[in-house]
Amino acid sequence: MARTVRPVARGLATHAPTLADVAERAGVSRQTVSNAVNNPELLRADTLERVLGVIEDLGYSPNRAARNLRTRTSRQVGLRFAPAQEGTANATMDRFVHSLVDASREAGYHVLLFAGEDPVASFDELLRSNAVDAFVVTDTFLSKDEAAWLQSRRAPFVAFGRPWRNPESGHPWVDVDGAAGVRLATQHLIDRGHTRIAWIGFRKGSYIGEDRRAGWCRVMDEHGLPTTGLASRVDDVVTSGREAATVLLDEAGPTAFVCASDTLAMGVVQTLTHRGMSVGRDVAVVGFDDSQAAQLLPGGLTSVRQPLEDVAVHVVAALQGLLALPPAVSEGVLLEPSLVVRGSS
Repeated sequence: MARTVRPVARGLATHAPTLADVAERAGVSRQTVSNAVNNPELLRADTLERVLGVIEDLGYSPNRAARNLRTRTSRQVGLRFAPAQEGTANATMDRFVHSLVDASREAGYHVLLFAGEDPVASFDELLRSNAVDAFVVTDTFLSKDEAAWLQSRRAPFVAFGRPWRNPESGHPWVDVDGAAGVRLATQHLIDRGHTRIAWIGFRKGSYIGEDRRAGWCRVMDEHGLPTTGLASRVDDVVTSGREAATVLLDEAGPTAFVCASDTLAMGVVQTLTHRGMSVGRDVAVVGFDDSQAAQLLPGGLTSVRQPLEDVAVHVVAALQGLLALPPAVSEGVLLEPSLVVRGSS
C-alpha cells in the first residue's frame, strides 16, 4: 500500500528556534548569543544589534528553566497572598499585587504568589527549591517572626510596611505615612467648619491604628479642639464601625467622623442611613484606603488614598539593589498619601 506523504508548508518552521539557529543565522558563536541575552554589556554594539535582530526575526525565546539551572536564579519574587477578610471593604493588597506584578515585569522579574497558614514553612520550602530569588513581606505589623527568620537565613527580602516591632532591624522597607493621611482628612473636615470630629480606629496594640490615630490627635490639638470621649478603638469590620458610630452619636454628638479604614467608614454610613441622616450634609464621614466601596457609594466616600503604584516601584528598586553584585541595601522609604474628596464630606 502506498504511503501518503503530507507536504510541509514552505516558510513554516518545523520546530521552535534554538540558540544554535540564532548563532548560525547571525554568524556568531553560541556563547555570543548567550551573552546577547544574559550579558549584553560584553558585546560590541554592532554585534549585539545583529544578534538581537536575528532573535527578533526568528522569534527565539531563551529556555528559562535551563538558564535558571545554570545561573541558580529564578527571576521570581515570592509574595504570600492572604485571603480577604470577610466583612471588610479593604482591597489594598489587591491593588498592591497588581502594581507589584507590573513593576516587577518591567525589571525582568515575575511574582510568585503563595498561600499557607505558616509563612515561615513556605519561605523555607521556596528557598530550598530555589524557586525564588527574594521575597516581598507584608503584614509586618502582625508577625514578628517572618523578617527575623529571613534575616537569619540571609534571604533577600523587602517589606511593605515599617519594621514596627524592631525599628533597628536594618532591612529595606517601603511604607505609607498613615498619620499624614489622617492629618489631611482631619484638616479637611476642620476647613469645612467641623469642630466635633470623632475618630474610629483599630484596637489598641495595632501599630498602624495608633499611627493613624496620632494624625487625628495632632491636628485636633493644634486647633484646640476636644478629643475626650470622641474616640473609639474597634475591630476592623463593618459591624464594629456601625456599633461604634451608634455609641459616639448618642454620647458625644460629633458632626464628623474620621475612620482608620473604609471598612469602618462604611459602618458609620450604615448607622447614619438607618437613622435617616444624610451622609455629608448632616454628618461628614472620611475613610482610609480609597477602596472600591468608597468609589461606588452613592455620592462617594471621601477617603485617604495610598500611592500603592509608587510603593511597588520602590519595593522593586530595593529588591534590585539586594540582588545586585555586590548587593546594596537601601534605606526605608516613607511615602505620602493623598485625600480624595467626595460627597461624604
